Amino acid sequence: MSTFADLILRAKTIHQMSPDAAPATMVAVSDGVIVAVGDDADARDLTGASTRVVDLGDATLTPGLIDGHFHPLHGLSMTAGTDLTSVRSLPELIAALRESPRDAGWVKAWGLDVNAYGGRPVTNEPLIEALGSDVPVWVIMSDAHSAIASPAALAAAGISGPREFTGNAEIVCDADGLPTGHILEFEALSVMDPALPPESVDSRRRRLVKLLSDMAATGLTAGNAMDYNGGVEVMPGFDDHYELPMRVRFAPWCMPGVDADGLAEIVALQQQGGRRWQVDGVKFFMDGTIEGGTAWMEAADSHGECLAPNWPDPQAYRAAVHHLASNGVPTVTHAIGDAAVRHALSTLAGASKVVARHRIEHIEAVPLELVGGFVEHGVVASMQPTHCTHFSRADQSDAWSQRLGPQRSRRAFATRDLREAGALVALGSDWPVAPYDPRPILADAQLRRRAGHPEEDPICPEQALTAQMALEGYTTHSAVAQGNADVAGRIAPGFRADFTAFSVDPLVAAPDELAQAPIAATLVGGEFTHVGDGVG
Repeated sequence: MSTFADLILRAKTIHQMSPDAAPATMVAVSDGVIVAVGDDADARDLTGASTRVVDLGDATLTPGLIDGHFHPLHGLSMTAGTDLTSVRSLPELIAALRESPRDAGWVKAWGLDVNAYGGRPVTNEPLIEALGSDVPVWVIMSDAHSAIASPAALAAAGISGPREFTGNAEIVCDADGLPTGHILEFEALSVMDPALPPESVDSRRRRLVKLLSDMAATGLTAGNAMDYNGGVEVMPGFDDHYELPMRVRFAPWCMPGVDADGLAEIVALQQQGGRRWQVDGVKFFMDGTIEGGTAWMEAADSHGECLAPNWPDPQAYRAAVHHLASNGVPTVTHAIGDAAVRHALSTLAGASKVVARHRIEHIEAVPLELVGGFVEHGVVASMQPTHCTHFSRADQSDAWSQRLGPQRSRRAFATRDLREAGALVALGSDWPVAPYDPRPILADAQLRRRAGHPEEDPICPEQALTAQMALEGYTTHSAVAQGNADVAGRIAPGFRADFTAFSVDPLVAAPDELAQAPIAATLVGGEFTHVGDGVG
């Protein structure tokens, strides 16, 4: 066996994310694994005739960034159509819809912030004003838990009035029992699926590769996919036709009303996987969203809502979690409200331990007394800094803050409290709810405002993370969370050769500068998945 490396990377700065590591300017890779970390002398000893040597110059090399929470499969369906993420008012919405292309006669759009309604009830009136009543229009809101349907879209799906659902989903109706167009939560949203124009499996595969290639260009090497929607059609056989530019770990959904066969199916899915993907986990929804009035809070919001869990019988959720955990399945629970977080924590306190850590996602409004439970029970806090900075405001004029009121909104996205308590905090994007680029997310975690907007006041600035904490959230903490701390999240011999090369030092650069600094290179298993300008 050759003693020479396949690849040697040189960089001015290497953050190994190991506190006792000696400074290094070189990393050597063979067969996709790091074999040495050292200096130029070490590099010479490992360089043979076939060794590729890449000098990254002034770049800073870090372990490959891991998105703690995103939706690459579900997001493909959600983002088919016009991007409304920049729309800030109803006139802008109407104008955007009028310019939207049509798919088999449908107008589809996504990413609409509820704040565009300016506090008015969410209805399909703007859709009608834009395109009339006869055009089927389907608009996914930015929270991904709600949508707006035009009268023609409602008719195409056979929706003419209220329906009963297992969870807290709802087809919102007026006093006369007629649908307003506003639809809440996944069980109700799925009623529209049979009416929407279909997409072929190969088209979805090609769009998945394009999406993950774009993500790799921002420095991402892996991600925790919080769905497997359509995965049983898309992913088996994927490697025969395409190459994933990132590692992806899928967690299929477990919804209220699941029976023994459904639980057995989730366990069986854990065996699916390929070259850079695997099913490893399960996703629960303990509640919905604060903006939609479907979060589970211990006291009502300003609308008298947010009082019900997504699982009508929370004990059924507990039983499902314990059953799957006892079968070695790591669990992920969406819990935004304080009541949802409390119930998830108490459930996980009694769940069987698994290789990957059990996790709670989002944790948007949590009282201080619950913070210690994450440490006590070894539960990962998976959080998305841009949920705070993109959808709430320091003056509390946004829909999220208005629903919670001033006292509770002052506990917004308590990342620093969790870190100071000793909890693992994995950071991510929740794409397509928010943009996937990790650079602005790392910046927002430190600034508590949108990167590139110094005119904005920070939101709960005492919850800001340090640059070190933020980078750990995308590397070491995410690796521990997914049970890969022995092969991922650090730069050390024996670890995967997954790297992100920043053009600036993410631990030194000003956050606003970091947010827009180019990525010099991204590597997965020693293979370049992105090469920036000037990298040979």
